[in-house]
Amino acid sequence: MEDYSRKRHEDEGYEFVYSPHLTKAALFETSGHLQWYSEGMYPPMILDEELHADGTIKRAGQQYYMKPMNCPFHNLIYRSRGRSYRELPLRLFEFGTVYRYEKSGVLHGITRARGFTQDDAHIYCTKEQMVGELDSLLTFVLNLLRDYGLNDFYLELSTRNPEKSVGEDSDWAEATEALRQAATAQNLELVLDEGGAAFYGPKISVQAKDAIGRTWQMSTIQVDFQLPQRFELEFAAADGSRQQPVMIHRALFGSIERFFGVLTEHYAGAFPPWLAPVQAIGIPVAEAFADYLADVIKQMRTAGIRAELDGSDDRMQKKVRNAQLQKIPFMVIAGEEDQAAGAVSFRYRNGDQKNGIPISEAIAEIKKIVAERTQV
Repeated sequence: MEDYSRKRHEDEGYEFVYSPHLTKAALFETSGHLQWYSEGMYPPMILDEELHADGTIKRAGQQYYMKPMNCPFHNLIYRSRGRSYRELPLRLFEFGTVYRYEKSGVLHGITRARGFTQDDAHIYCTKEQMVGELDSLLTFVLNLLRDYGLNDFYLELSTRNPEKSVGEDSDWAEATEALRQAATAQNLELVLDEGGAAFYGPKISVQAKDAIGRTWQMSTIQVDFQLPQRFELEFAAADGSRQQPVMIHRALFGSIERFFGVLTEHYAGAFPPWLAPVQAIGIPVAEAFADYLADVIKQMRTAGIRAELDGSDDRMQKKVRNAQLQKIPFMVIAGEEDQAAGAVSFRYRNGDQKNGIPISEAIAEIKKIVAERTQV
């Protein structure tokens, strides 16, 4: 999942970054998270405090928080040096693990957890670039979700809650209209979520339906004029003036763990080979052929195929049945004739079988199906 996403982001010009899991309270004071989002954060850790022998404080400690979001750190990366309009749009991307103190009643397996990894991107652009960037970004998001096999979407536009937001009305109106234009261009159903935006800007969320009709919130795209102002982000414009960039927040999977859960439900465990945790399993007809098949599996792993050997004491028929229950895409079977010919028998998950396939052809067949991201 991550490898394919990384490649697609590299193709789109994203720069990959990493940020710490802990930071001092001052960063979240600057970002506004302690003011607007403290209920969703874990309590602070007090570090580096020194006490006298009687227990009184000799030196006050520092408050450190586990990060609930990655955006403040990406702003520090942007601010680490001067920026020019020629660098924009600047697209930063991170597989960043965040920690949120969700109430116990809403936790649900890997689809709703207190610690999870976001495929988090932040795009910095000029106001003139904003509409075009949102349009191309939403197209990229939807196409990538389609690559993973999700095709039934609608969009939700979350607007300002006046009591839980910061910033100028004009900025909110401009950002909301830009999101509306980007959403309308996709020719998908658009649902209004009045007052549902985060404190710093409006957002569009992609709602996807799985194979049995359940709706999941997937990607979110948020426009933000506030954090660039709070962090004093600037770029040198073409006329030499200093201007503030627009910041766009984007999580495509939402959380990698939740997306994995959604795909597991969507495919009912029968992942297409390119996504299957185990793509091929070796099953010897008898113990005498296990060493031969182990070498075949080694060649497959060297070729980048996620292959394993069933070395259990079960009979061959039981091993085949186990592979069917685990919904492994390919079974690679070897007996006496296969070993003598330097070949394998090849069984697809759907029951089709080819016998006497040379090892190199079997490897090429799997790699071709994986590369084409087709189902078997």
